[in-house]
Amino acid sequence: MNEDAGRTLDFGDQQSLDSALSVSARGLQESGILRITRQVRALLVHGDDIVNLTVGDFDPRYFPIPNALSQEIQDAVARGETNYPTPEGMLALRQAISSYVLRTAGVRYPVDSIVVCSGGRPVLYGAYRAIVNPGDKVIYSVPSWQNDSYSWLTGAESLEIQASAETGFQPTVEQIAPHLPEAAMLCLCTPGNPTGTVMTEQQLGDILRAVVKENRAREAAGKRPVFVLHDQMYSALVTRGQKHVFPAAVVPESARYVISADGVSKAYAGTGLRVGWMLVPPAVGVRMRDLLSHAGAWAPRPEQSAVAAFLCNEEAIAQFRQEMDGRIGDRMMALHEGFESLKLRGLPVDSINPQGAIYFSAQFKLHDRSVGGKAIVTDEDIRTLLLEKAGTAVVPFTAFGVKTNTGWFRLSVGAVSMEEIRGLFPRLESLLREID
Repeated sequence: MNEDAGRTLDFGDQQSLDSALSVSARGLQESGILRITRQVRALLVHGDDIVNLTVGDFDPRYFPIPNALSQEIQDAVARGETNYPTPEGMLALRQAISSYVLRTAGVRYPVDSIVVCSGGRPVLYGAYRAIVNPGDKVIYSVPSWQNDSYSWLTGAESLEIQASAETGFQPTVEQIAPHLPEAAMLCLCTPGNPTGTVMTEQQLGDILRAVVKENRAREAAGKRPVFVLHDQMYSALVTRGQKHVFPAAVVPESARYVISADGVSKAYAGTGLRVGWMLVPPAVGVRMRDLLSHAGAWAPRPEQSAVAAFLCNEEAIAQFRQEMDGRIGDRMMALHEGFESLKLRGLPVDSINPQGAIYFSAQFKLHDRSVGGKAIVTDEDIRTLLLEKAGTAVVPFTAFGVKTNTGWFRLSVGAVSMEEIRGLFPRLESLLREID
């Protein structure tokens, strides 16, 4: 062996290397969520007592994947299903997805309208790449997840809509309609990340009817239509009394323009399995299949085979839904009741009644106040205060594109126990009573 082989490599000045990279790479802003997550993980490794409500993931101790799905994955590996899948996804899986969507939404998508990929992210990125040319305008509301990053990477011009607590931080047709004539794509997310709120059938229908009306005029004039990127990764996770609706079930004419993202990542706690899919017009699916093939965004073959079998197992799905929904619902209601109790006792907090996903929206009204002689000015000040003084880790809506300090935060329940949530409120109350 060369005597120099074991020496530490010297990569030289990294700042100069960074400056040599592309404008797209250098201009991409670090995810505020990941930055906060790294900070919290470092504190946890150090042994600090933190209630970690930051991560949009599941702790398998509380939310394991279905036993039936786990066994199917093991069986697929044992059968030797470890080679490449087909670029559009295995036929058996696409057939199973078609049947699954028909059962859950009452809409029949043919298999050539279904493309399988490695989770939900490739659907979102692929839609931007397939639809948006540099300089095209994209409509999305804030707070929302990663639309600003995808817009930057594709050279899109962002048309941001500031959603409000009064509408559950979901955009309205009144906000969207004025921008439709100039847009190439409209992005919607329900149940929402980071908000945990659900669009009603009326809200979604009004928006889709406006899109269809706009596109009829465009197509009559020989112009490109506006497409809708519909992120429904949390579609299976709605609280009691709420209902998720598919665009094509509400306004069938809209199916020609809608790209929907779904998968097992959130619905079945399988974030690491990397199996997602898109529901698309066939012509769009072909192009997105080819685009994503160059990104290596195929879902692993064993997981594809396993999910195909699992989605046909209605008994296992029903049992898992009951168990998972109960655990999520218990955590959501514990947060809601805790914040309502703080509010009733005159403490400066607010929240939105949970509706779906694994997220709870809470507001800390602490701006222009102080603690220990130190002024509280920004949402980052509030986040740091909660972390350092109450051992509570949350993510501000400013990490999701909101430009102003509103005091609203995302609290995720996927990686915490009920005991941690119950123990959270004495900490918060103690801190809030210290604030001047």
